[in-house]
Amino acid sequence: MDKWLNSLVTPDPQTGFELAIKLARMGVRYTQPDEEKLKQGRKQYDDHAGFLIAASQVVSIHFQTVARANNYWTKNDKK
Repeated sequence: MDKWLNSLVTPDPQTGFELAIKLARMGVRYTQPDEEKLKQGRKQYDDHAGFLIAASQVVSIHFQTVARANNYWTKNDKK
């Protein structure tokens, strides 16, 4: 695969969240590089809330990593 991740640093939280989604999607692609098998698997989780919730959890974990790399939680901390 081509190099696509140069940094976890993003200009703002919205871009950071989009990066978290990209990280989750790329993780799936690395795990299942066969495009046809990947598409076939979608049928299994498309209509299952549990699978969609699990996908959201993965994105959330990635966003925590991106947020930490960008210091999102302390930049706006007025304490």
